[in-house]
Amino acid sequence: MLNYFKDIKFDRNEWSGAFGDIGTDFPLIVGMILASGLDSASVLVMFGLMQIFTGSFYKMPMPIQPLKTMATIVITQKISPNILYGGGLAIGISVFMLSITKLIDWIGRVVPKAVIRGVQLGLGLKLGLLAMQDYVSADGITGYYLSAAAFLLAIFLIGNRKYPPAIFIIVLGMVYAFIFKIDGYSFINVVGIHLPQIHTPTWADILTGFLILAIPQIPLSIGNSILATNQIANDWYPEKAVTIHKISYTYSLINLINPFFSGIPTCHGSGGIVGHHTFGGRTGGSVIIYGFLYIFLGLFLSQGFDTLVYIFPLPVLGILLLFESMGLIFLVRDVTKSKSNFMIAILVGLISGGIRYGFVIGLIIGTLIYYATEKGFTGLKNENDY
Repeated sequence: MLNYFKDIKFDRNEWSGAFGDIGTDFPLIVGMILASGLDSASVLVMFGLMQIFTGSFYKMPMPIQPLKTMATIVITQKISPNILYGGGLAIGISVFMLSITKLIDWIGRVVPKAVIRGVQLGLGLKLGLLAMQDYVSADGITGYYLSAAAFLLAIFLIGNRKYPPAIFIIVLGMVYAFIFKIDGYSFINVVGIHLPQIHTPTWADILTGFLILAIPQIPLSIGNSILATNQIANDWYPEKAVTIHKISYTYSLINLINPFFSGIPTCHGSGGIVGHHTFGGRTGGSVIIYGFLYIFLGLFLSQGFDTLVYIFPLPVLGILLLFESMGLIFLVRDVTKSKSNFMIAILVGLISGGIRYGFVIGLIIGTLIYYATEKGFTGLKNENDY
């Protein structure tokens, strides 16, 4: 058992990497809890447990994230918890069927690398705009000063293995929160022990969740959560031999479990790997640490969650999210040697980041253009094209 975990570290770089994806996850989780009245203990504990599972299973920075399209629909339309859980189970079943039929493997062979880089570029653009427009300006002029301080810390320390930046950025945010937003009395009053709630989705909720939540989510999940995640995992951690099949199975597994314990639907994501890696994570340790953070919040502090969300000020989260977005955008550089592939990646990125349902539209259009070129007429791409 101990040998299984021998490649997982918990040093200061893993601690720094643990906060690399919080700018993406935390606001979405908060928004879903508040919009739909979800049980915060269940959401936080299950989210943490799934992090620990994927970090231990892959032994690399393979975090889970809230399903972004689902989260957006839930937050904007205040979808009921039962339909959300039904939608989570529905997408778990859908991806499982794609896996056992090996349809997901066929999609992986057909979609070219240039298109995958375009999907990552589009996601990077979306996250970057979110960081700059919504997060950095959240606390007014004070928020700008806080963001500037966090940005300077990141610039000076990014890539520093001795003094990894995310730890210092998070401490800066916590000090700011405790000084300006949270008093000790209200903090003490929220402490208590709370466990996840058992839930059994009905067939009606599964069907409704499939139609309202799963169908809009599936294209983004295929493009980013599975194909792009597999690409970045093999770019940076080829020794882990991650496959599309393995990712799709773990994606489906976590969504086949979460709904029964009132957890939110979750996925893998190339942005999550980039975030953890950018701030120092190199093993599953950063993801496991990140998971225990949510378990602690869920078990002991969940009932005052609407107060404690201020522990991580949005301007600080915005800077973490900004660097994650830049990491995604930079990935496009490895297709710049081919003018046609670079143009396809740019086009897919602009479509993915700029219009509604852009990820599925960009995926389809980019792939069609790729095979309509001279290279495409030679048939499916060979191994060297990866």
